[in-house]
Amino acid sequence: MSIALVILAAGKGTRMNSDLPKVLHPIANAPMLVHAMKAGAALSPARTVVVAGHEFDAVQSAAKEFNDDVVVVEQSEQKGTAHAVEVCREALLGFDGDVIVLFGDTPFVSEETLESMISAKAQNAVVVLGFEAADPGKYGRLMMSGDQLDRIVEFADASDEERAVTFCNSGVMLADRQTLFSLIESVGPHNAQGEYYLTDVVGLARQRGLGVTAVACDERETLGINSRAHLADAEAIFQTRARKELLDLGVTLQQPETVMLSFDTVIGRDTLIEPNVYFGPGVTIESGTRIRAFSHLEGCHVSRGATVGPYARLRPGAELSENVHVGNFVEIKNAEVGEGTKVNHLSYIGDATLGSGTNIGAGTITCNYDGVMKHRTTIGSKAFIGSNTMLVAPVSVGDEAMTGSGSVITKDVPEAALAISRAEQQTKPGVARKLFEILKKKKQKRALENE
Repeated sequence: MSIALVILAAGKGTRMNSDLPKVLHPIANAPMLVHAMKAGAALSPARTVVVAGHEFDAVQSAAKEFNDDVVVVEQSEQKGTAHAVEVCREALLGFDGDVIVLFGDTPFVSEETLESMISAKAQNAVVVLGFEAADPGKYGRLMMSGDQLDRIVEFADASDEERAVTFCNSGVMLADRQTLFSLIESVGPHNAQGEYYLTDVVGLARQRGLGVTAVACDERETLGINSRAHLADAEAIFQTRARKELLDLGVTLQQPETVMLSFDTVIGRDTLIEPNVYFGPGVTIESGTRIRAFSHLEGCHVSRGATVGPYARLRPGAELSENVHVGNFVEIKNAEVGEGTKVNHLSYIGDATLGSGTNIGAGTITCNYDGVMKHRTTIGSKAFIGSNTMLVAPVSVGDEAMTGSGSVITKDVPEAALAISRAEQQTKPGVARKLFEILKKKKQKRALENE
């Protein structure tokens, strides 16, 4: 049976106290909506429909950036969860299969849990995802009779006896398309909030003699994010899981709790990550590398055997080949660095191509920006760039060429050539002592004037 995803993401999220729609607040550098979409994408759905409302264009843009094939429909008035699913009816026309309803602010439902729901669907018309709550609070309660779910009672409508139940509703639901929309047609606003609740589908299905059950999952999978505090909790949950996965894959994290990962970070085994390293989006680290303390990486690729840091920054477009060394206080952006090349100290390499086996001296800068446009620097293999060299792009330095320390290179340097561009040194005997005496007298005079 094919699967379609419906992801509800229309709410504003007033408790977030933000102009940004709730589902666009980031967890591990991706909107929480993307996490929900990623969870469902593991099932290879035939269709994915996102229901947006508040800041529709922004939500649609984020959804399509993750999956260009997603259909985003608008719920202009928020009349409840059943109404939100109803607005997907047209987007699911012609689809013959099961529909899983997920929530954009519940990002951690696992593939295994969704697979369990699909398995339970074989014997039931409707499957609901539930969890045993440590603190049931205001969650809807799942009222079970054996393995059958009789009804879902919202907290506002529950009796004291019903509120004592700890098996709670996550909101996630599975049913085939035809049954789901048939049941939604019978849902009415018969509740304290005057809304159309998707949870009413359960009671209606039972009235029709249909099988309904609930599958249980770990409570952490059902974390709903409604406040900044919840967002912080979600970030902590993600980081803990992601770090454990890396450890299980053979990555060494010297102080796991200090390493921050993104939703798409990829790190190969036998890599060693020192403390206080930050991985932004789009980072791939091959096996057998070392990322040293206090480094910041985003949008980059680091090949096998490379060493990065400490205190290094790799920005988008940085491509490090095998056995590259990038040292302390080095920044690399939109640049390819060849095999075995060293950029070890206090340098900026931007919009550049560096060959293999080259040495970049401390304080080297590729001057890539003229105030309007970016320009590229090309350095060949086995070149030696002297300390404090300014390479004013566009410029190239050939294979096995050399620049003298302190040079400002504005013209191409041919293969095997030495380029030096600096003023001739002048040495004036005794002048330093005289100059210090003059300066000291000026300082004394100024002190007297200020008394």
